[in-house]
Amino acid sequence: MWKDQWEEEQMQIRILDTKNDSDIRRCFRVFAHLRPHLDETEFVRRVKVQAAEGYNIAYIESGEQVVAAAGYRVNHFLAWGKVLYLDDLITDPEKKKAGYGSALLEWVAQKGKELGCDELHLDTGHQRHDAHRLYLKNGLNLTSHHLSKKLK
Repeated sequence: MWKDQWEEEQMQIRILDTKNDSDIRRCFRVFAHLRPHLDETEFVRRVKVQAAEGYNIAYIESGEQVVAAAGYRVNHFLAWGKVLYLDDLITDPEKKKAGYGSALLEWVAQKGKELGCDELHLDTGHQRHDAHRLYLKNGLNLTSHHLSKKLK
C-alpha cells in the first residue's frame, strides 16, 4: 500500500548502490547541507566504510537531482532490541516543506517493520528545531540525551 502512495505522489524512493562511487557522489550535494565538514572524497570513503557495516541510503530525486536522503542501518541493543537507526535525514533547504522528509521518515519506519525491527531511533542536534518539529509530527518521541566525547 505505502509503495503505491509514493508513486502516486511522484516521490519514488530508491536505495542507493553504495558500491558505485558515482552514485554516492550524486548524493553528496544534499548530504553536504547536514555534513559540511566532509568533502566529496571523504564522503564517498565514509559511505563505503559504513556500507560494509550495513549502512544504506534511501533517496528521492526531482528533476534528476537528489533532493532528499536518509542514511540508515539496523543495530541490536540490550536496551531496545532490534533497531532501525536513522543516521542521516536531509532535505535540500530549497525543497523544504515539499513533504520529502515526512515521506522518507514514513518509508524508513515501514522498512524497519519489514526488517523485523522493534524500534526506530535517531539522534538530532539540539539546534535543529525544524527537524524536531518534523520528527514529533511524524510520531517520534524525545526519549533521551545523547552525550559524546572526542577521542582524537
